[in-house]
Amino acid sequence: MSDLWDFFQHLFNPRWIFFYFGNTALFILLAIVFAETGFFIGFFLPGDSLLFTAGIFGKDLCKNFYNVPFFVIILIVACVAILGNMQGYWLGYKSGNLLYRKKDSFFFKKKHLILAKLFYNKYKTTALIISRFLPMFRTFAPIVAGAIRIDFKKFMIYNIIGAFSWTFSIMLAGHYLDQTFPELKNHLEWIIFLIVFTTTLPIFIKLKITGKNKKK
Repeated sequence: MSDLWDFFQHLFNPRWIFFYFGNTALFILLAIVFAETGFFIGFFLPGDSLLFTAGIFGKDLCKNFYNVPFFVIILIVACVAILGNMQGYWLGYKSGNLLYRKKDSFFFKKKHLILAKLFYNKYKTTALIISRFLPMFRTFAPIVAGAIRIDFKKFMIYNIIGAFSWTFSIMLAGHYLDQTFPELKNHLEWIIFLIVFTTTLPIFIKLKITGKNKKK
């Protein structure tokens, strides 16, 4: 049990993932990206910080995966992100109504689903693009899209745009910042903290506003 707990603690340390898993780090990255967007329990996974760190360690990822160009690595991650959203859409399509009646648990909070629906109602299908850059919404937006049965072709268009925008922007940012500032690796913990803070702040603000509106 303690080993499992240690693993989950390390899971939130992207540097550890790339150092510990070595040749299989890319597959861990792909699994996390898929789970974060494909299952409602994936909202706690460190997608943004992991992609940014993947950009910093891009050379190692390429070397450990048949020396393919870094562009190919990003393309693979983007495709898995698309597949993850498709899984989320299917989950919402098949069990959306049941999720609204599901009791809260450690891995599932109904308020997250409701908040994602409000977010989706406000931004419509473009929410699938915006939500890619917001941890919790990234998980629940495709589920909501499936639950309310939006047209699948329209869903796929915004799914693809969102996945490519998210993966390419964050991974390239880490890649080129590392090339410009090689010492970046020495301050990775602070950078990850900043990424987590800036991506989760809008969620807390939205939760606070929603809570005030409910009281009124």
